Amino acid sequence: MIRDFLFTIIDFFYPPFRKIIGLQTFRYAVCGGSNAALNLLIFFLSYNFLFTDTVTYLLGFSITRYIMAYLVALSVSFPVGFCLNKFIVFQQSNLKARTQLIRYASLTVSNIFLDYFLLHLLVGYLGLWATPSQAFIIVLLSLISYFYQTYFSFKTENP
Repeated sequence: MIRDFLFTIIDFFYPPFRKIIGLQTFRYAVCGGSNAALNLLIFFLSYNFLFTDTVTYLLGFSITRYIMAYLVALSVSFPVGFCLNKFIVFQQSNLKARTQLIRYASLTVSNIFLDYFLLHLLVGYLGLWATPSQAFIIVLLSLISYFYQTYFSFKTENP
């Protein structure tokens, strides 16, 4: 029911892009862009309103405010992103859901390390603003993720 509604909405906006990109790529861009926007919104709200101290202490570890905001955003965007990819973008994949989830999670773990490193580099060392830095990182990692998910996480195997 929700899936059919999302297909209707996404596919309604597809015709002007038909000559430029395929439907699956368009759906990936819409779902990924929506999930990235959700992630960035949660990051912004967490960074600016939830975590007001420079450092937060969690389970005996001191964690910077921008990393805590990232962790909160990730806790929402990971399950939302997986569901959108599985049921909207790559619904033709015949891999078992468990295999898809493990592969998606491995990509996410890789992205976490890259995001952590890049966020520390851009904010912690170069002194750039946290939210625009996170937006740039999201775009970069989304491009890498598209190819990984298309050809590995959600590929269609021949029987």
